[in-house]
Amino acid sequence: MLDAAAVRRLAATCVQALDAHKDAINRINVYPVADGDTGANMLATMRAGLDALLRAPAAERSGAGQALSVLAKGALTGARGNSGVLLSQLLRGMAEAVRDESEVDGEGLAAALARGSDLAAAALSDPVEGTMLTVLHAAASAASGVHTGDLHDVAVAAVNASADALSRTPRQLPQLAEAGVVDAGGRGAVVVLESLLSVVADEPIGMSALIAPQRTPESLVTAREAGSEKYSYEVMYLIDGADEQGAVRLRDTLSGLGDCVSVAGDGDGLWTVHVHCNDIGAAIEVGVETGRPHRITVARFADEPVAASPRFGTDRAVVVAGRGEGLAELARAEGATVLVVDESADAYALLQLIGSTGAAQVTVLPAGADLTELADEAAIRAVAGGQDVVVVPCASPVQALAALAVHDVRRTASDDVVGMAEAAAAMRRGDVTVATEDAMSWVGRVAAGDVLGFTDGEVVLIEPGPADEEAVTRAACAVVDRMLAAGGELVTVLLGAGAPEGLADELEDFLRRERPEAELAVYPGGQPDTVLAIGVE
Repeated sequence: MLDAAAVRRLAATCVQALDAHKDAINRINVYPVADGDTGANMLATMRAGLDALLRAPAAERSGAGQALSVLAKGALTGARGNSGVLLSQLLRGMAEAVRDESEVDGEGLAAALARGSDLAAAALSDPVEGTMLTVLHAAASAASGVHTGDLHDVAVAAVNASADALSRTPRQLPQLAEAGVVDAGGRGAVVVLESLLSVVADEPIGMSALIAPQRTPESLVTAREAGSEKYSYEVMYLIDGADEQGAVRLRDTLSGLGDCVSVAGDGDGLWTVHVHCNDIGAAIEVGVETGRPHRITVARFADEPVAASPRFGTDRAVVVAGRGEGLAELARAEGATVLVVDESADAYALLQLIGSTGAAQVTVLPAGADLTELADEAAIRAVAGGQDVVVVPCASPVQALAALAVHDVRRTASDDVVGMAEAAAAMRRGDVTVATEDAMSWVGRVAAGDVLGFTDGEVVLIEPGPADEEAVTRAACAVVDRMLAAGGELVTVLLGAGAPEGLADELEDFLRRERPEAELAVYPGGQPDTVLAIGVE
């Protein structure tokens, strides 16, 4: 059983082990930035926890649950960097799982590790596989799979699984594979778990009162542990008096100000906040709006010049959110920043991309009617963080390209947005798709496998399946012919991932015969949801 004395030995052992491994962990710190301070940050965080535990009155740390709570709060208060925040959340989760227990058995330890892993994962706005989180999750899963209830068996399973997960991290992150190292934060997590096993196995340790270091003038400059080099400062503070909803709003707003955002709590009203940003005042102000911030620390990154960088590095940027690598290449060639939307893309991913432009004014072009809501949500969050963001509705990727084609930085921002909006609206749109299920339409019954022609979002023709090259070509030519009947000089076509190989040539031959006055431009779009997207202007 783990009692309060064992928890104190665990804290001291972790400090000693992290101190011994600090330099080795720092040397392999290559992801996401090779700044070499993960070991130092984890050591400083655990030292702060041990300091709190040693200074707490005996009555407040008499049981294992109480001791873990004091240790977790101390670590949270002194957390350094993202790796330190994750370590504090591991300890907080362990404390929450056994809060009222005077002693902890194998089942309790398994539950504690599971809760700690969950809270660590929840602390980051953008968790990544192949990191410290992966190692903690593997350890917790293995511990939960031990059914003997034996404390030693659980600790052994956790250590073995964590070491195995650590060895696989280079296969999960290309940066680690290229450098030939494992993840630094993951290695620190294994050191902590090995310290736990050492205490459980009752191996001799040397207890010493290691006190957390005080803040010095040198600490006003810090190494960059992670994140974009566009942000010059690390801001950290504690907040009292915030609830869960307030913490979520705080995390959302900070995500619009910078990156490496974490808002982690101790479960009892205290939260630690961490962000890399340029606007220090805004990062602190949102904390004031959320609760009562204190112990505010600001450090300039060591790789930044002494003079503070401006919050925005450029005046304007255009961001395109759409499907298909071909569309992305076309948009990038026009100078846009692109989010390739897949099943995992969400408003947070688009928000991070908007922030990464470093632009004061951002125009977002959602290349599809169903992407407008995602763009609107990301824009609202970015505006709350201080950026001027405007969404130009584009119901089709061809409309997004039309808007991008008239983007002109020589105009005022407002005139440029108006010009892009007018260009998108002037582009008439059509689509050719393959029906995936039976349905009814304005022009008749649709069977799965039929080829459908759309203009401006409405079904205008049905070409009976199967959707072979001939059926798709007939539908494409018919849609283009219908659209040109209302006038037009330029037909733009984006070929989808499922477009037949000879479709572009067939369209060109058709227009040469039937509509020689119209010019055709065909591009590989790669969009998975349509066979081709058509624009006429």
